[in-house]
Amino acid sequence: MADTTTSFGRRVFLRSATAAATIATIELTGAGTATAHDRHRHGDDHHRHDHRGRAPHTVALPDGLQPEGITSGPGTRYYVGSLADGRIITGDLLAATSSVLLAGATGRSLRGLKWDPRTDLVWAAGSLGTTGKVYAVNGRTGAVVADVTVPGAKFLNDLVVTRRAVWVTDSFVDRLTRVPLHHGGAPSGAAPAFLPLRGAWPAGNGKDFWANGIRQLPDGSLVLNNSTAGGLWQVDRATGVARSIPVSGGPAITSGDGLELRGDVLYNVRGTGGNDVAVLRLHRRHGGWEARWRDDLTDPTLDTPSTATLAGGWLWAVNARFNVTSPTTAHYWITRLPAQHDWR
Repeated sequence: MADTTTSFGRRVFLRSATAAATIATIELTGAGTATAHDRHRHGDDHHRHDHRGRAPHTVALPDGLQPEGITSGPGTRYYVGSLADGRIITGDLLAATSSVLLAGATGRSLRGLKWDPRTDLVWAAGSLGTTGKVYAVNGRTGAVVADVTVPGAKFLNDLVVTRRAVWVTDSFVDRLTRVPLHHGGAPSGAAPAFLPLRGAWPAGNGKDFWANGIRQLPDGSLVLNNSTAGGLWQVDRATGVARSIPVSGGPAITSGDGLELRGDVLYNVRGTGGNDVAVLRLHRRHGGWEARWRDDLTDPTLDTPSTATLAGGWLWAVNARFNVTSPTTAHYWITRLPAQHDWR
């Protein structure tokens, strides 16, 4: 995502639409791009359906899109944002369709996306050149309803929509950005505010990826992952105090990109640094949260997945393919994975 050196295993490159903003170099492990690509193109046609004929195994995206964020709603309607030019692609996951919702713009780059069912707005975090931006886009018309400039932003990455705010991670700055909302979820027009991360949160160095994925826990606090220091972190929205969420029963959370949460089930995309999605069950204990490892979702068509969304009874992961040789002409797709049920 941005120039950095981590312990993930191999160097990968993100390229933005403008030469002035080099987006990223990160290290990660996983299956080789050629192998995953060959399996996808030759062994798994992107319109092939599962054995029950209900859902495609993969959904093709436009060549050269350079996708990163994905969200969905209502139903199986999806939205995917582009790192290259800030386009938003929409379609139906079960029908494997795609069309342009928001046209691209020179210098714009989009990362995390989240659809709000109250307003049918798709919120997107990203940048315009070197300026941090948060956008609200009408999920049907593609009209930009809000264009929020975030002062001092370095790499706005992922976001979550809560009752009265949009919370955004900045992977190079140890703080969360809060974009205020009116009652009912409409943009308020108020300036963004900032919540420094403190407590047990490991201090970043300003160049490696720290806070990345973000979701809201059932008690209203926030959960983050840390792409470099690893782990899951609970953050108090009032104070910014972070505490580690212990993980038991499986491999440690050593990295992570997007997070998805449904009930007590948390999905951490690339939670162990490879082409996988870690599945964990959350539960309350001693005033905080703990997580237990439940599963590791993998698939031959996964090629550096970045984020995922739950829709139609499945988990859908978008493949960013950060290490592909020619991103401007490469093939991109979404992979369908089995969703886990709430274990309560």
